[in-house]
Amino acid sequence: MCRPEKRSPSVDLEDSEGLESSAMLNKSDLNLAGSAKKAEAGGAAISKTGLKVLALLAIQNCVKNLVMRSAVSGGAKFLYSAAVIGTEGTKCACSVAYVLATGGSPTSIYRYLKAEWRKFALLAVPAGIYNFQQTLEYIALSNLNAALFSVLVQTKLLTTAIFSAALMGKKLRKAQVISLLLLTTGVMLAQLTKDRGGEKEGENQLTGVLATLGIALSSGFAAVYTEKVIKAQRPAPEANGATSPRETGLAYTQIQLAMTSLVIEGAWAAMTDSANILEHGLWYGFDYKAMISVGNSAMGGLTVAAVLKFADAVLKGYATAISVLLTGVMSMLLFGTSLNAEYVLGMVNVLAAVILYNAKNLDANAW
Repeated sequence: MCRPEKRSPSVDLEDSEGLESSAMLNKSDLNLAGSAKKAEAGGAAISKTGLKVLALLAIQNCVKNLVMRSAVSGGAKFLYSAAVIGTEGTKCACSVAYVLATGGSPTSIYRYLKAEWRKFALLAVPAGIYNFQQTLEYIALSNLNAALFSVLVQTKLLTTAIFSAALMGKKLRKAQVISLLLLTTGVMLAQLTKDRGGEKEGENQLTGVLATLGIALSSGFAAVYTEKVIKAQRPAPEANGATSPRETGLAYTQIQLAMTSLVIEGAWAAMTDSANILEHGLWYGFDYKAMISVGNSAMGGLTVAAVLKFADAVLKGYATAISVLLTGVMSMLLFGTSLNAEYVLGMVNVLAAVILYNAKNLDANAW
């Protein structure tokens, strides 16, 4: 029997924002449930469902950045650890409610968590990274306008490619090498702006840039970790040959991930913010903007994770590009951010890089 020819894998940016995404991890977003890969027909038109998912992903990314920027600007006093705990708690509660509303039960949740208890150890790494990313998002957007942040955070393409090549031996396609050069150029151009339009007193752009680069670095590692470690795990078969248990839907995975995140973030808050929590309480300084940001991050993350199975890499690339454009325009309209020529040129380079990186049929050979 002839064996199929083994080809060298190339790097594709799978959504990490769910992990998050997102995702996923971007997450935007660490989607540990994984997205089903769609069969790709060269030059095929995007379906109506694809267009709806494209719009949803683009709008969610844009709204998340704008809402979070609004929540942390102007001297916000709430604890970022509390915001992360609120986000993960909301995700857990909503996922449990969904399971119960769709025929599940507390018993089925308990059976799943018991059968998959080993996965808690595996989830600890991406859950911790995702919590770290959420905290860095608050830090970055408290020091950068949403338009600049949306451009800089796309450096996760570069870090994902580096980690994939270094840790998994994947090779870059020619189009991806060109896209990474465009990305680097675009990010450098976007930071050349001399106008600090949209920034407020007390903000430090260097801190914001470093926090954003931290997001990109951790996102790249989390994406590779998810693919190399977590996706390699297969549910252990039961004695009768069945997979235990069958309640392995996205909602159950989200419950497990949220519970792991709550434990890790709770421990982190106790170590770093215990003095403030004892003096003022965990939710001190939480105003309506902070609550909207927490709710939007939680619900948006769950929604995006649910529709990612309808989105292939190309569609997610288009969605990311559109969200960058939307964020820039809306930041200008809502916050008075000045978008000069250097920023616009940088944004165009980043948009081209994101689309080119995820393109499938530009070349067939890997470098």
